[in-house]
Amino acid sequence: MSDRYQSFTKSPIGKLLVKNLGLPDPVELDRWTEGAPLVDGTVITGGDGRLALTEALDRLGVANTDEKAESEKYKGLVFDATGLKSSSELIALQEFFTPLLRSLKSCARVVVLGTPPELVEGGERVAQRALEGFTRSLGKELGRGATSQLVYVAPGAEQAVDSTLAFLLSPKSAYVSGQVVRIGTHGEKKAVKLKDWERPLAGKLAIVTGASRGIGEQIARVLHRDGATILGIDVPQAASELQSVMKELNGDSLTLDITHDDAPQRIAHHVKENHGGVDIVVHNAGITRDKKLANMAEDRWSSVISVNLTAPEKITRELLDQGAINKNGRIIGVASIAGIAGNVGQTNYAASKAGVIGFVDSLADELTDGITINAVAPGFIITAMTAAVPFATREVGQRLNAMQQGGLPVDVAETIAWYANPASTAVNGNVVRVCGQMMLGA
Repeated sequence: MSDRYQSFTKSPIGKLLVKNLGLPDPVELDRWTEGAPLVDGTVITGGDGRLALTEALDRLGVANTDEKAESEKYKGLVFDATGLKSSSELIALQEFFTPLLRSLKSCARVVVLGTPPELVEGGERVAQRALEGFTRSLGKELGRGATSQLVYVAPGAEQAVDSTLAFLLSPKSAYVSGQVVRIGTHGEKKAVKLKDWERPLAGKLAIVTGASRGIGEQIARVLHRDGATILGIDVPQAASELQSVMKELNGDSLTLDITHDDAPQRIAHHVKENHGGVDIVVHNAGITRDKKLANMAEDRWSSVISVNLTAPEKITRELLDQGAINKNGRIIGVASIAGIAGNVGQTNYAASKAGVIGFVDSLADELTDGITINAVAPGFIITAMTAAVPFATREVGQRLNAMQQGGLPVDVAETIAWYANPASTAVNGNVVRVCGQMMLGA
């Protein structure tokens, strides 16, 4: 689906109106294509902390320097703020960023790395917590498709930043901005080295529910691109579409209603009998049954909670209890901005998606053997479903973010692929919004 307003702003009359009326002028976002470099340009590093940024960027093949050259334009800025011990030392942020911000290319990336505030005390805790306000505000200032992120790295997890830097510095994170990622705060802190960054999921099996269309189909395609074998699951009514997609991806399919009592057992049995185990479980299937609470029937409430939340809980528990999730496995939920900020007429949907976040919180410290659980929280993603939303509502939804546009299903899929990466073992217990830094929620 296309953004007709964005296309209009590129026309002669559109350019004239944007300039004279101050209308939103969304930049066409860089998105990664196969064969392209991870970062198309040079990254400047700064800060005086405990992270070996140059070594990490060198491992990823990202050109980097710690000195600005006159008239040079840069694709990214990475600042190690783990050395900041007091509020007075926050001046280092201004000293590093202010001289460089006018030297950024379009769709540039800014990443600040700090220490989780809950792991330190006193003035250091104050300074580290301040980084959130800084990075979120900077994300709203940058413009031109640029993004700003904060990565909290726990002591002992310094070598586990590669997959996160690779994602946040690349076009794969096109619609992710103003987010806070924690590395090494739950479970493993160790680094997992990859032999092949282009196909990190080779030899892995990925379950994707709701895989026949929309975001689920794109998740399946991106995980397949990264080397995974896909087991697509969807309801019997979508069997034809599901089988078509899985045939194209040389994957496997299973048609069932995930809310049925025997669905968790059927999925676990299929995985163990046909594949020996699963490496990645993506709970993407979801429904809406919108109505204001005063007018909501019980079946509207129950069906949404059952599909969006209870089924993922039961399926995950069954797979774990049967030992069907392999070591260093990944469990990934799909939440929503509605679960964070709420929406009129969506008390059932918002409750289910906030519950997905609670699901992540509840399991993050329970999992063993390098298994992780994380979630994405999409904002306004352009799909066939959102295309049916009334024009005025759709326009507000697309423009009310720092990117001034809607995201694409691939943006959600790329975020999930980062979580799924075997090198993301220390990325556990996170909920990252894929919303272009929407102006609602936190």
